[in-house]
Amino acid sequence: MATAVGALASGCGVPAAYVAPGDRAADDRSAGDKRLVFANWPLYVDVDDDDPSKRPTLDTFAKRTGIGIKYTEEINDNDEFFGKISPSLMNHQSTGRDLIVISDWMCARFVRLGWVQEMDRARQPHVTKYLDPLLRSPHFDPGRRFTVPWQSGITGIAYNRRKVGREIKHVSDLWADDLKGRVTLLSGLDESFALLMQGNGVDITKWTADDFHHVCDQVEKLVHTKHLRRFTGNDYIKDLSSGDVLACQAYSGDVIQLQADDPDIEFVVPEEGAELWAESLMIPNLAAHKRNAERLVDYYYEPAVAAELAAWVNYVCPVPAAREVLADSKDKDTAALAEDPLIFPDDAMRGRLAIARDITSKERTEFSKRWNAIAGL
Repeated sequence: MATAVGALASGCGVPAAYVAPGDRAADDRSAGDKRLVFANWPLYVDVDDDDPSKRPTLDTFAKRTGIGIKYTEEINDNDEFFGKISPSLMNHQSTGRDLIVISDWMCARFVRLGWVQEMDRARQPHVTKYLDPLLRSPHFDPGRRFTVPWQSGITGIAYNRRKVGREIKHVSDLWADDLKGRVTLLSGLDESFALLMQGNGVDITKWTADDFHHVCDQVEKLVHTKHLRRFTGNDYIKDLSSGDVLACQAYSGDVIQLQADDPDIEFVVPEEGAELWAESLMIPNLAAHKRNAERLVDYYYEPAVAAELAAWVNYVCPVPAAREVLADSKDKDTAALAEDPLIFPDDAMRGRLAIARDITSKERTEFSKRWNAIAGL
């Protein structure tokens, strides 16, 4: 389904699946129907340590506002979820959801297709005030009119410093002879290409097709020489933990968890830079409770709420002001999170982070075909 709709959307002019702005809204029932349906990824909201059925920040919102939340952990893969709800959206039908969270590269597709509604920032003063400046204006959604980051992260390099025996500072350090067969890259095109381009000195906010094909040429050689052990999803975690892999392309949020068990594992934002990404909240077309959803989005941008969520999920917090809240905590471990650069990147690290230009619908078919052939997908 994702491939079919993607192809449909890539033609000239206005794609057949496109929904015009005037056709996106339903009658909003928020005032008289105090509820909303929120679809998210598993393990992506705080849970009570003593009662896993309770989600403290969501429960607090419900008590404060009287808005009931049907919270589902139904998103396990961007393409899979796209295929699940795209038939409704392209046929101008409600998805039955008021709020969803997907990766920004997939959000770009929804925005291009006109499948999500513009949020009313007048109702979201905390988003306006506290959203991280680095995340405010991605290429696919200038000014964040249609999307708001739920959590953010960095695609960089993870390695076992004790076993490697030296510090890794550059993407090119992964290609050292003594790491042959002990390096992995991420298999997904959208997850992998930007960091590799940055290793070549490319400004990923305005990369070109030539930049992409140059990366593919490099990776093809690494595959043929068996320098790369394999391409992975999140299962690189197991390889790195076991020692089968010494260095790999990795996500910052995963490495925080790995470091708790093995302090020798380090995460690196290379000197050339790393990709800053987000998974973002969107209100799909014909959502029945748009104002309730906007209110929940703004609630999570209150620094105290953002801090509570960040302390549990351990991703890069899109609300820098939450750092001060955590730093003031009387709990030593909680306060320490304020100093973790993988949750609150310091100024030096922030200066090396960039949001990649998204792959356009016209580019995707060609680029996916080439990358997937290399990665064996």
